[in-house]
Amino acid sequence: MHRLTYAQAIREAHAQLLRHDPRVFVCGQGVWNPWYAGTSLQDLDKEFGRERVFDCPVSENATTGAAIGAAIVGMRPIVFHARMDFMLLAADPIVNQAANWSYLFGGQVGVPVVIRSVINRGGEQGAQHSQALQALFAHVPGLKVVMPSTPHDAKGLLIAAVRDGNPVLYLDDRWLYELEGDVPEDLYEVPIGTAALRRSGKDVTVVATSYMAAEAVKAVETLAQRSIDVELIDLRSIKPWDRDLVYSSVGKTGRLVIADAAWMSGGIAADIAAAVAGEIFHALKAPIARVCLPDVPAPTAAALERVYYVGAEDIVAAVEKVLL
Repeated sequence: MHRLTYAQAIREAHAQLLRHDPRVFVCGQGVWNPWYAGTSLQDLDKEFGRERVFDCPVSENATTGAAIGAAIVGMRPIVFHARMDFMLLAADPIVNQAANWSYLFGGQVGVPVVIRSVINRGGEQGAQHSQALQALFAHVPGLKVVMPSTPHDAKGLLIAAVRDGNPVLYLDDRWLYELEGDVPEDLYEVPIGTAALRRSGKDVTVVATSYMAAEAVKAVETLAQRSIDVELIDLRSIKPWDRDLVYSSVGKTGRLVIADAAWMSGGIAADIAAAVAGEIFHALKAPIARVCLPDVPAPTAAALERVYYVGAEDIVAAVEKVLL
């Protein structure tokens, strides 16, 4: 066990996968450039050569399509998109090809591709560089979507995604890159579709994704000082998501707050809320609350960003509201 940042844990996972599996390669825009990837891909090209870690032209569609083709013939590619916004240019090969190929051919062919994309927030980057679009891809049958919030899970979920055999979207959040945690030094997997119970409690269940899971840890500490006992679930995977754990928790607490730093309408929080209301409505003691972004594009001005983005204080307010 050693202590790494979130970004360093991602880098270690890449290095160990490249070292142990000759089928693995990394491609995308900016994979040689720390401005794009931070320390998450630092010097991998120097360690493993630019034949296995290679920068691509500015064509998200072509790069992703080529990686999907390589996966179909037996390779294990990791495609890097430095900003999730521009991964939309690759939606056609992801949705029409990667997601459907196994189904169309009766399960005879797998598509073991990992499509890694970074969610950027803040820094006055504006509407076209700040979007969290996980719900778009979680909607598509045939795709798995994971969103780690800790260094431990960042490494373990990437390894699990590469080994899975199906197309997996691995979404990391740049606001988590400096977060530190204990990480095993060996190869290990965090199971896709299994949430993490970060804290047991009896008053209210908080289900959080990615960056908001880290914010929820802060919120729980504040609420504990106010004698509110929160059960905290870090979802980790949003497609599939861990229904058993969420239902069990809500069945115990009777109250649910869902925190997902993406838009309110049609998001992951809405999907979870609908499932809980449809399946275990009888267990609810209060309306379900969602902590999400407002349904407007991300602003550019720093003053407006401070109002736009949600965090620990918003989770605290939502928990207190459902307990009224």
